[in-house]
Amino acid sequence: MALEHITVLDLTHMLSGPYGTMLLADLGARTIKVEPPGSGEGTRRLLENDPHYSRDGMGAYYLTLNRNKQSVCVDLKTPAGKAVFLDLVRKADVVFDNFSVGVTERLGIDHASLAAVNPRIVTCSVTGFGQTGPHTQRPAFDQVVQAMGGGMSITGTPETGPTRSGIPIGDLGGGMFGAMGVLAALVERDQTGKGQHVDVSMLDAQISLLNYMATMHLLSGHVPEGIGNGHFVHVPYNSYPTADGHVIIACIGDPFFDRFVEFIDLPALRKPEYRQQPVRFAAKAEIDAVVGEAMRKQPTAHWLERLREARIPCGPVNNFEQALNDAQVLARDMVVEVPLKTGERVRMPGNPIKLSAADKGRAFTCPPALGENTRQVLGDLVGYAPDKLEALRAEGAIA
Repeated sequence: MALEHITVLDLTHMLSGPYGTMLLADLGARTIKVEPPGSGEGTRRLLENDPHYSRDGMGAYYLTLNRNKQSVCVDLKTPAGKAVFLDLVRKADVVFDNFSVGVTERLGIDHASLAAVNPRIVTCSVTGFGQTGPHTQRPAFDQVVQAMGGGMSITGTPETGPTRSGIPIGDLGGGMFGAMGVLAALVERDQTGKGQHVDVSMLDAQISLLNYMATMHLLSGHVPEGIGNGHFVHVPYNSYPTADGHVIIACIGDPFFDRFVEFIDLPALRKPEYRQQPVRFAAKAEIDAVVGEAMRKQPTAHWLERLREARIPCGPVNNFEQALNDAQVLARDMVVEVPLKTGERVRMPGNPIKLSAADKGRAFTCPPALGENTRQVLGDLVGYAPDKLEALRAEGAIA
């Protein structure tokens, strides 16, 4: 595995941070959850006894985000526990957290403190608003940054009002950029021999994801409204109702529009002026209405077969069951099985990063029980003897 030489100390909780460390673990990093004794991190309790969304006392959040990880219980608020953590840092490559701003400084585990014991350490903090600026102390969750980042204002329509993404892209974007930042810092460390701190703001991530749409606004001053499933440039580009569902048609550029006109053969679309993108966009409502009326006359499967034969970009609007059973998704190992200690195997999304030199036969491992690996990690990674482990356990520094 690409990152099997990397050791990550995972101080994260809930979603954004655990998703970032899950990505690193999926790529082979030895990822060690460092959790407080007794309670562990927050998602351990989430849905843990739900009859539909849990297995073996673990809810869907914890099951998914903590595969391929180990768990060590250390009380960072005690001097002995902090000393144990610093011993782990001496052997680690990365410390990843998503605490509120200021927490690592209060605990004495900020980058400057950790670099004093291991100059090669890379630290990463994913927070709502980052380590600088006027809003660093504000609490933030997924929907807060989705809203503040502008994305909600263009999701939905003027009639429905702002709508958050069904996928928690505020949290997931922060974790994803955090993992990318860590990888960049590790590559830079190979050149300099020194680690650094990665500061990722969930709000920054949302602004980055606005991409060309933000540039369009900054160039023009135009403030876009909700565009539903349509596009800011291309027409027809939308979801169209069929006799039994919906189909996405994505005609990007004039050549695809010309091909689509020949395919659907509707006189209303053969206006010569429609061959120009600005004219099509100005007539977006009319074009969508004409296409939608035609699409309603046949079922989804009929349209998909014909559109694909004509090589027009299209796809069904799948529900979760359909998406997770799609032949392409399954062929790409995007639904994987993770074994539980009971012998049951649970299915969940796979790793989207395919590396040609990676071990394609690698199995996913069960999320760890709280403190399951404390003795093993402190023994083989740090070198603690059994009597020291017992003494630390007796004083409550570890569990």
